Amino acid sequence: MKINFKKYYYKLFDRTKYRFLKSQEKIENDTVVFKENYENIIYKILENIRNKKKLNFLHSGHCGDLVYALPMVKELSKTHECNFYVKSNKLMPVPYYKHPAGTVYVDDRILKLFLPVLKSQNYINHAGKFDNQDIDIDLDLFRKLPVNILFNSPRWYFHICGIQVDLSKPYMDVPPHEKLKNKIVIHRTFRYRNNFINYKFLSNYDDIIFVGIKEEYDDLKKEIPNLILYDCKDYLEMASIIKSSRFFIGNQSVAYPIAEALKVPRILEACPYFPVVQPVGEDSFDFYYQPHFEKWCNYLNNKYK
Repeated sequence: MKINFKKYYYKLFDRTKYRFLKSQEKIENDTVVFKENYENIIYKILENIRNKKKLNFLHSGHCGDLVYALPMVKELSKTHECNFYVKSNKLMPVPYYKHPAGTVYVDDRILKLFLPVLKSQNYINHAGKFDNQDIDIDLDLFRKLPVNILFNSPRWYFHICGIQVDLSKPYMDVPPHEKLKNKIVIHRTFRYRNNFINYKFLSNYDDIIFVGIKEEYDDLKKEIPNLILYDCKDYLEMASIIKSSRFFIGNQSVAYPIAEALKVPRILEACPYFPVVQPVGEDSFDFYYQPHFEKWCNYLNNKYK
């Protein structure tokens, strides 16, 4: 084993040079990892896109990550038959606080709830559970590549496939909800919260509904007493409610990506510690601080009431 004595000397006596050596060491290691493990895969994906008319995609979730793959899939569907397969019950390497699928990205129950969303997109030829189908593009690759993924989530897949898409345009379509219309729709999970803010001011607003699990609803109702829970039968119904909303408020979970894909008026509770979601397009806003949260809610409420 080669020991870098210079690095340990700098660690004790020159922290600036030590940090520089560490950063250079990481760059060199990442380059080796990419060359040895992933460069050929990137070239193979490009070859599949060039030479095949049918493309089978694989993803293991989270559900929001599935949605963020859709603009790239939609673009490729203009020239290819696209099939989308989801692998359930893949273990997450780190725990997520109160994740609805427990220790996996997507379990069978959540996949059953989410598949209607994928199946409703007319640019996807077939969507279903992965069962050892031949795969042309493994979208889970973004989790393995030796790059920092702290940039807008749809672009993870742009860099895997070499596809660039105008993210200001919708990349999901669902029918409007038959009954619930012009509501302020909220979805807030226990994960990716912004602890600088609160939702108390929304108790002065009318027609506010929550789409999500009851535990999340009970937590937010402490701040918004007039909040009403709507129990969606699946994620397609949730998407229809969001499409029919006055505007949507959410943090970085499945419902905000749906609102972003539909391009409805929307406000993102941005996560200061994992900023991989950025609103793009008209009437889309994010915030870190309370006065801006209240400002954008007031703006959209007055515009669309």
